[in-house]
Formats: sequence, C-alpha cells, structure tokens
Amino acid sequence: MLIALNKPYLVHCKFTDEQGRPTLAAFGLPPRVYVAGRLDHDSEGLLLLTDDGKLNQRLTDPRWKATKTYLVQVEGVATDDTLAKLHAGVELNDGPTLPADARAIDPPAWLWPRTPPIRVRKTIPDCWIELAIREGRNRQVRRMTAAVGLPTLRLVRVAIGPYALDGLAPGQWRELRASP
Repeated sequence: MLIALNKPYLVHCKFTDEQGRPTLAAFGLPPRVYVAGRLDHDSEGLLLLTDDGKLNQRLTDPRWKATKTYLVQVEGVATDDTLAKLHAGVELNDGPTLPADARAIDPPAWLWPRTPPIRVRKTIPDCWIELAIREGRNRQVRRMTAAVGLPTLRLVRVAIGPYALDGLAPGQWRELRASP
C-alpha cells in the first residue's frame, strides 16, 4: 500500500508525540503505514507513507535520487544570478549540493492559505521559486535558499518522483498505485 498525504503546516511526521504536538494520527490513515522520507513540521505538502518495507527503502534510498519538487516562497527577489547558483548547486556546511532545477514562478493561485499566514513586510519583497532537488539532506531547501540570500518563508512539497499532490487539500490522503 502506498499513501499520499498532504501534510499540513506544523504537523509532525510521526504518529505519537510525548509533547502533545499535532501528529499524523489525526488523519485516519490505515494501520501499520510508515513515513517514507520526512517533511519538517514547518513544511507542508506531499508526504508518502507505506506498509511495504522494500518500497519504503526504494523511496528513501539516496541511490534512487528521486526528484523532490517544492514550491518555495522566499524573502527577496529571485534574480537570474541566484537561480543560476541554485541550478549549479550551492556550498552548504555539510558540503556542496547536487545541481537543482530552479525557476521563478508566479504565486500559485491554487495554493491553500497557510494558518497562521506568512508575515508580510511592506518594505521587503518576496517571490516564489519552483525548486527540484535530487537529495534529501536535513532542511536542505531552506539552507539552499538562505545560501543564495533568499530566506524561505513557506515551503510546500508538491511531488516526489512520479507521485504528486494532484489537488489533495491539507489533511487529505489517497491511496496510490506504486510505480515499478
């Protein structure tokens, strides 16, 4: 079984939490499914879960290099130079990243409002970037955008390899057909 869940903002990618924070237990998922990969509590979007250990390993194994696509709202304006730096790969404290696909996009009209909303500053512009990476380091997208001078305000994962959100609202899930 493979499940796609649109993980809401501030939900932790586990089923229990000693501190009482929101978890995946609130979404009525089938029993015995486990998260394939992770998505930070302050990020939103596509999270895959499975009850198949081999599929979980294939989805999370770095050798698979599954493309993960994000929509990223950043503080500042993405210039051709900053996008070229992301495309080439940037130097992080744990080494250089692989090249990424990066492009400036219009604010996604279909995107749900975040609760609480992003703090808007009238004197500081923001913009949206579509960023596709082939790694999965801890907080990698946030660190990459910060490295080029564009701190992340909002991060929404929209696809992992062939699997996409495809209209799922926050907190909704559906069963998928696993790709071979």
